[in-house]
Amino acid sequence: MSSSSATRRRPSGPTCIPWPTVSPGPPRTAPPLGRSRAAPVYLDQRGRKAAPTPGNDGRRSQGTGPPAWLRQRPRLRRQDSSRQASAGRVGARPPSANAVTCWILTRPDALSENDRLRLKAVLVNCPELAALTVHVRSFAHMLTQLQGGQLPEWIEAATATAELPSLRRFAQHLERDLDAAIAGLSHPRNPGAVEGHVNRIEMLKRQMFGREGFELLRRRVLLP
Repeated sequence: MSSSSATRRRPSGPTCIPWPTVSPGPPRTAPPLGRSRAAPVYLDQRGRKAAPTPGNDGRRSQGTGPPAWLRQRPRLRRQDSSRQASAGRVGARPPSANAVTCWILTRPDALSENDRLRLKAVLVNCPELAALTVHVRSFAHMLTQLQGGQLPEWIEAATATAELPSLRRFAQHLERDLDAAIAGLSHPRNPGAVEGHVNRIEMLKRQMFGREGFELLRRRVLLP
């Protein structure tokens, strides 16, 4: 091999470029006690200056204590705590509408002592709700004891209450088909089983919509 070919040959591998040398900086020192590492300097400077308030002209008060705007914060906190304590003494939170409805629809002997006292307090403060409770419980007594003959008297008493328009409308709707309502409240048998089968057939129709023909729907209806 000649000397000229040896000088023209270049290395096949990648060339290595040395990293530039970096001069070491000043040594790191720990922050002084009483200051966080991430706390900037301006926080300390802001603590030395008092914020301008209506009662403060921006200068720090005399002495070595904190500024005036820092001394006013505990006073505000005490005022907030006193307001919360006074608000707590006003009274307990009233029960929800769902809770009161559940108490009215439940048998009086099945209510706990606490629920009975709370319901009594609600009815004392609301005469309209007390009248509604009387009508609802009398209707529930007719329904459970199969005393449909008392329905006309109940409808007459319910329509006479002018402060309960919803109850009056319900009683007027019962008058449209009074014989069927009296029969439903007097006999132990009811069309609940028939209504259940109708609901099942409607559910199957919704499930089979757009899928198969009438034969499969017929089999699903007839077979249990």
